Amino acid sequence: MPLTTAPDPRLTSLSAAVLAVLLPYHRTTDRAPAPPDAFPHQLRRIADFVRAGEPVLFTLPGFPCKSPSPAKVLGHLPDQAERLSLGFLHSLCTRIGRVYPPGAHVIVCSDGHVFGDLVRVPDEHIDAYADELRAHMTRQGLTGLSLFDLRDALGDLDHDTARALVHRRHAPTVDALRAEIRADDHALALYRGITRFLVEDTADWTGTRSALQRACRQRAYGVIQRSRAWGALIAEHHPRALRLSIHPQPVGAPKFGIRLLDAPDAWTTPWHSSALHRADGSWTLLPRATAARLGRLVHRDGRPSHFEQR
Repeated sequence: MPLTTAPDPRLTSLSAAVLAVLLPYHRTTDRAPAPPDAFPHQLRRIADFVRAGEPVLFTLPGFPCKSPSPAKVLGHLPDQAERLSLGFLHSLCTRIGRVYPPGAHVIVCSDGHVFGDLVRVPDEHIDAYADELRAHMTRQGLTGLSLFDLRDALGDLDHDTARALVHRRHAPTVDALRAEIRADDHALALYRGITRFLVEDTADWTGTRSALQRACRQRAYGVIQRSRAWGALIAEHHPRALRLSIHPQPVGAPKFGIRLLDAPDAWTTPWHSSALHRADGSWTLLPRATAARLGRLVHRDGRPSHFEQR
């Protein structure tokens, strides 16, 4: 008879405790909350680190650059929306350290350069955004976080060459994506969400609305291609890490969707919005134009930071 190894109760318990810290912030379109055992992929990844007595490593693609739409954001540099979100991620690592002493670390995989040409944001703005994120992590002592971008992955290649290289090596074909989007509701929701962002973020369009939507649908395929390629490159550099996502993910998916701040819908991100400090002391993310109707603009270090509810 083959020998079987009974599960290690301590390993199982610690892995579930780490995951339980994340579950209240699961970003999903599923309605009912799910228990830890509904996430076997995440539990296995966490258990690998717990077994080795190492900090649990997470990768989070996101924090690319500010939206180019002045109706949504305060400028091209990080502001209170990013500061709050990074502080939240660091606090998750701290809380994980209370239930699992080696703690956790989140690598923020800033993906702005990967598709900057598709979202129409200049590379110098993307550099400035990522550099300010790094500086903020250092200034605030956010030791649970680090930043990884295309410059870290590919060195001093110019941005156009680096984008083309990543696309050529790792991107799926448009035909493959179209087939997936036709067959999978989650892929369809992602495609529609990205298309909506691209339409909303196009501020200088002079053609018809229908022509804009057609152009953005085509660009959305490119954004998804590059995002997939970036994910593959991240996995090459950090093969053991547990993958977080800023997009909603179904229960049990290989990626764990994480909600960074309170927002009106599951797709809002800090880089597509502005922060509003509510009268009750809580924070939410809203388009700049909406937040401006509700509050007064607050500056920090000489730059627009957020809105304070009147």
